Amino acid sequence: MNLAFWKKNKDSQPKKKKSAVREWLDAGIFAIIAATLIRTFIFEAYTIPTPSMEKTLLVNDFLFVSKISYGPRIPMTPLAVPFVHHTLPFTKSAKAYSEAVKWKYRRLPGFSDIKRYDVVVFNFPEGDTVAIDSPDPSYYNMVRATGWQAVQNSYQIIQRPVDKRENYIKRCMAQAGDTLQIIHGAVYINGTAAPVPSGSQHKYVVETTGDQLNTSRLEELGIATNPPDFYQIDGNKFLYNLTPANVTALKQFPIVKNITIYEDANFADFNYNAVFPHDTAHFKWTDENFGPMYVPKKGATVKLEESNIALYDRIIRVYEGNTLERKDGKFIINGQPADSYTFKMNYYWMMGDNRNNSLDSRFWGFVPEDHVVGKAWLIWMSYGEGGIRWSRIFRNIK
Repeated sequence: MNLAFWKKNKDSQPKKKKSAVREWLDAGIFAIIAATLIRTFIFEAYTIPTPSMEKTLLVNDFLFVSKISYGPRIPMTPLAVPFVHHTLPFTKSAKAYSEAVKWKYRRLPGFSDIKRYDVVVFNFPEGDTVAIDSPDPSYYNMVRATGWQAVQNSYQIIQRPVDKRENYIKRCMAQAGDTLQIIHGAVYINGTAAPVPSGSQHKYVVETTGDQLNTSRLEELGIATNPPDFYQIDGNKFLYNLTPANVTALKQFPIVKNITIYEDANFADFNYNAVFPHDTAHFKWTDENFGPMYVPKKGATVKLEESNIALYDRIIRVYEGNTLERKDGKFIINGQPADSYTFKMNYYWMMGDNRNNSLDSRFWGFVPEDHVVGKAWLIWMSYGEGGIRWSRIFRNIK
């Protein structure tokens, strides 16, 4: 008796061979799914578009950003065109995603928390509202400068969810719970001077005996000799954008008398409203003299007063989804009187290494933890005017 009769009958049936088109289709679907899972949960490729992190990162550096370092963020807008961030190719504003399904913020476990001085990729916090074709990336900065009606009349305005806002890359200078202060361009965290990244740049006034520095020698040191990174202030004072190593090297030049960090000398004309928290009545801060200011930590409680509400207004209303009103000199949160607020998320303070050429937290404030994409990990390709920059390939980002 054949106890495997069923197997024999099954094996006897001829198998249908897949067509070439079907095989290519199956392979393509598998590749799309695999690549989507990798870029969502493991790492993703990014390109540096601006000089805000020079010379740590250069324009046209191609990076791998680790999602597993801080834990992969579960997509909050899961219905989206694969490999496209927020806008369909060859269009200006056509959405590459659907908000028919929205998921709350969740993050899988990672290898570490965000630490001070990590180079971090995140979604632009002020990118919830966007003016299409505007040269200014911040809709809110435009409104502060020209008024709401002028912006509405001049541009097409759209809204974007958290995970579909523009990607930015900066260095985390203060983590949740820190107190940050900037004094004459130097950053202090909890009262201690922060280390200066070796690749960071700052504008300095170089005073000479009267002669201009040799251009060829400066270019050998990697110092830009053209505007906006260079100009002559007066007869023997010149402004350069320098790294710490550049400063050390220039001090050895016989014709260099003095090198001092550059600050806007005319503070009376400084536009304080351009600097976070955009409250000129209570904060006379500049990008070079800022704070002290507390960076909110999840579970921490702050007392709310007229003197500090501008710091936390956007956190309470936008990032953490509450209503906030002022009535009879009191604050009303979600319909209830409140004289304090307890934060639901951690927040971070991000700054570009190219300090005088960076749109960063000094101008738009805190980065909520749900905006964090991942940690900048490795440069896998880089090219400039002279072609491929071989010395930068496979360099770890610090």
